Amino acid sequence: RLPFYRDQLGLVLAALFPERQAAFFWLGPPGHTMLGLWGTGPGPQTMSLHTAFRVSLKDILGAPAALEAAGIQALDFDGAPTREPVVLAWMPAAAVYFRDPDGHMIEYIAMLPEEPRPGRGVVRWSEW
Repeated sequence: RLPFYRDQLGLVLAALFPERQAAFFWLGPPGHTMLGLWGTGPGPQTMSLHTAFRVSLKDILGAPAALEAAGIQALDFDGAPTREPVVLAWMPAAAVYFRDPDGHMIEYIAMLPEEPRPGRGVVRWSEW
């Protein structure tokens, strides 16, 4: 799974421990935040995780095109393909989702300065 995080998402590899089936990537500048990945082994058990990364609104707005350019399908809140972010009105926050090669849901999220509008639910950016 290293090529996905390194080559497609562009994360910087911090450390690799093949004997432990572990890899660590920097998220942002080295020394601040790190993503650790571990192999699950050969068993039939699987795990599906959801991880959200705070990014700028500019990055959120460009994420669908950037993901597509990297060969990754951008998804909306319901997991359908999308070309624009969604807004989680109860926060409010703009978000774009995608899956890694193991099926884990990754979210890019940016808080918005507006007041929450919980009654709006989840809407497309163009409807916000």
